[in-house]
Amino acid sequence: MTDSDKIFSKAWFRSYILIFTGTLILATGMVFFIAPHKLVPGGLYGISIVIHYLLNTPIGLIALCMDVPLLIMGIRLLGKRFGIKTFVSIVLTAVFVDLLGRLWGNDEPLVKDDVLLSSLFGGALLGFGIGLIFKTKATSGGTDILAMILHRYLKIPVGRALIYIDSLIVLMGLVVFQDWKIPLYSWLVIFITGKVIDTILEGLSVNKVVIIISDRHEAIREKILFGMDRGGTYLNAEGMYEGREKKIIYTNINRRELSVLLSYIREIDPTAFVSVIDAHDVLGEGFKPLQQ
Repeated sequence: MTDSDKIFSKAWFRSYILIFTGTLILATGMVFFIAPHKLVPGGLYGISIVIHYLLNTPIGLIALCMDVPLLIMGIRLLGKRFGIKTFVSIVLTAVFVDLLGRLWGNDEPLVKDDVLLSSLFGGALLGFGIGLIFKTKATSGGTDILAMILHRYLKIPVGRALIYIDSLIVLMGLVVFQDWKIPLYSWLVIFITGKVIDTILEGLSVNKVVIIISDRHEAIREKILFGMDRGGTYLNAEGMYEGREKKIIYTNINRRELSVLLSYIREIDPTAFVSVIDAHDVLGEGFKPLQQ
């Protein structure tokens, strides 16, 4: 049992606060920006929005009625990895979507005459909310589980299966609403949602991995250690062309320090080879602690 599974532990409270906050943000994006413009952002909520405009049914309740059987199927076929947190997240999302819809007024957009702005903000809120849910090791249920089932039995990669499923759901919106703007804006929502989820889970890439190959590595090392108060690692290597032994410096710095380091390198060895790579997370001394 992990710390987040121990009832009333600090990690347990943190997980459920994230789930509560994430589902509320997700529902806000759905009610204020997505559903009123008949956008179909894939997933079961995309199907539920289409059904809502056909039969005037509650969006959250219909999505929940589809979600629960899929969750049960996922637990039976794929194991108990989804667990109670996923169940709580799909129930809270459904409750918040219908509650906010009732309080605000169903089908009433926050921004009435700007579908593009609604797509941008709606996608961002959906991604932010789902990202917070994912950080608790829960899933948002629905088509995520269906994609995993397809992967297991048909060997289709999960990411590709999700694209297939969401595209079919978006095209359902085109067939029902007979408006090409619906799928185009809906695919924009899906794209933004995915990007924001990645940002929430991986960070904003403020840290950099810098790899330096230079014959004057000792002078560069001095600048890193004592001029910037950073550490690093020497890697032993051999040049492919001449076969000479080389020292490679591997170091992690933040975005603000990059220009300083490059300035030092230009001053010491203008012929140095430098590779800069985005690091979504750097854990350890001088950065975020490894144990959180």
